[in-house]
Amino acid sequence: MEEVEFKKLHDPYLLQSKMTNPDHTLPRGVWVPGPVIVGAGPSGLAAAACLKNHGIPSVILEQANCIASLWQFKTYDRLRLHLPKQFCQLPLMPFPLDFPTYPTKEQFLAYLESYAQNFDLKPVFNATVVTAEFDGRCGFWRVKTEVTEYVSRWLIVATGENAVEVVPRLEGMNEFNGPILHTSSYKSGEGFEHKSVLVVGCGNSGMEVCLDLCNYNAFPSLVVRDTLHVLPQEMFGVSTFGLSMWLLKWLPVQIVDQLLLFVSRFMLGDTSRIGLNRPKLGPLDLKRISGKTPVLDVGTLAKIKTGDIKVYPEIKRLECNLVEFVDGRKEKFDAIILATGYRSNVPTWLKDVNLFSENDGFPMKKFPEGWKGEHGLYAVGFTKRGLLGTSFDALKVAEDIAGQWNSREKPKLLHGGKTNIDT
Repeated sequence: MEEVEFKKLHDPYLLQSKMTNPDHTLPRGVWVPGPVIVGAGPSGLAAAACLKNHGIPSVILEQANCIASLWQFKTYDRLRLHLPKQFCQLPLMPFPLDFPTYPTKEQFLAYLESYAQNFDLKPVFNATVVTAEFDGRCGFWRVKTEVTEYVSRWLIVATGENAVEVVPRLEGMNEFNGPILHTSSYKSGEGFEHKSVLVVGCGNSGMEVCLDLCNYNAFPSLVVRDTLHVLPQEMFGVSTFGLSMWLLKWLPVQIVDQLLLFVSRFMLGDTSRIGLNRPKLGPLDLKRISGKTPVLDVGTLAKIKTGDIKVYPEIKRLECNLVEFVDGRKEKFDAIILATGYRSNVPTWLKDVNLFSENDGFPMKKFPEGWKGEHGLYAVGFTKRGLLGTSFDALKVAEDIAGQWNSREKPKLLHGGKTNIDT
């Protein structure tokens, strides 16, 4: 990160603010010659590295005290990348050759630390963005934290798809005697030995938490509220994802889906027999349309087939240590773990209605067009395509900003709050 230039004494906007607000309660102003990036996870780091590769400085604002805080603090211990490392590496720097095909959580974090060091990325930590708004009077973005206002021509939103935990409201939640926790607080099955645990949510996290609980001699059950696709992590000795990407080069998505489902049935059997009904759309078609990711099985299905993991339908209500399901069954549980995912928090701080939807906090344009908005606003890491989508966004954003950076004189604030970037 290049050193930013402080304009507090010379910015006419701030001088005017002092005259109209003698208590000086407004944040101090910082002029940023390059983009402001919100978020120091993989998306923010990738964007900053790609910009630096073009010779463009940036400022990364991060609300936590470290990079990749979601990975650092809100993931379980046994987590590995679900896709092979070549599909998860960030731009301009591959994973070390000695890393396994599916790096562990610790290995991925070590890779991100090396990535930041390699590109000399130094985020501003403990900087929670309160608001970010485009100021049409001067043509700049004003990004405010609790103590500082950053002014820049470009704003890159890299807070990601998983910023805030989704906690469903279950009837009788306050009556349940045992602990109810989100997977963001789950580390391992230690402490759940010989306890009956209900895991709500059947995505990759829910499936893997159930498997982890089995390994710690707990008695897990899984709530399956919807249809889902479960695929083997590998087919014919190669990753299912990699095989899919190769087949899509030659065949329509519907044909590839048929092939994947045929092989999956041969390898995994009929999942409907164990309470896991498949959607009508194929796994790749469903991912393309809705963003819903198929589950890549790492051993959970075998535990379901043996009865070590039980499957239940949607919850109707909770009471004391009982859970009543919509099919009428009632069972006792010692704890409930919510594997109910995350959501974007962009609408809570970004004042924009052109790129991001106020409903879900995702770009309104679908991939591959959702990375660019108006007035120098960009999005990185909202493609619902994992780290591969993050890399695509980061490269496109940096290339686009580089074209503006190189073709125009660097913007400077002039007297009266106007700029010299108008051409």
